[in-house]
Amino acid sequence: MKKKKIIITGGSGRFGSILKSIKSRHAVSFPKKKELNILNEKSIRNYLEEKKPDIIIHLAGLSRPMDIHEKNINHSINLNIIGTANIVKACSEFKIKIIYFSTHYVYPCKKGNYSEKDSLLPINNYAWSKLGGESSVQMYKNSLILRICMTEKPFVHKKAFKDIKTNFIFHEDVAQILYKSKILNLKGVLNIGGNTKTVYNFAKKFNPKIIPISKKNSFFKNFPNPSMNIKKLKKIQSKF
Repeated sequence: MKKKKIIITGGSGRFGSILKSIKSRHAVSFPKKKELNILNEKSIRNYLEEKKPDIIIHLAGLSRPMDIHEKNINHSINLNIIGTANIVKACSEFKIKIIYFSTHYVYPCKKGNYSEKDSLLPINNYAWSKLGGESSVQMYKNSLILRICMTEKPFVHKKAFKDIKTNFIFHEDVAQILYKSKILNLKGVLNIGGNTKTVYNFAKKFNPKIIPISKKNSFFKNFPNPSMNIKKLKKIQSKF
């Protein structure tokens, strides 16, 4: 595979920091906000015109704390929807591929086992903001949307649900997947996560002392089923 020039927005975030530590055969750049401001179209165009990348991996945006998307919708809209749209417009102008990081929470989260072709219905404002970003990315065909369920390593919580299934995968494992040519060359939508299992079963492998809890006895009693179908990912991985 030909060496590619890749720009990664949001490199100062948790996942961006992991990517910086991973060796890649590609030429990867992590612009700071003063170099590429996703809310300033001129800043974006100037940087891309200078660097001439083949791919932008768009991580920049607002995630945590989760309630900020309820309390300050303007901030959420600006960073996750408008900022993403600005990046997409620039990619379209310069014929650059975009890989956009979305979330598994854009699915309705009722029945679980959602495939890339299933209908979408975000469960909170964070997910709505990510779907807003997806909307502009979908309009540009030279794109890939990754709906991801990832978490920090080690698992940061002391308790874990024994009756909520999900597809947790560690940041480090997603980073190893991302730079593979089969992913970089893919277009469309791809679910990325680990095997479907309860949060407790995922966590206890790395922390045998973790305490199992039930959503029935907690604030999360109405917590949805966010699990995804990752058959498409597994098929691609078999060809790595």
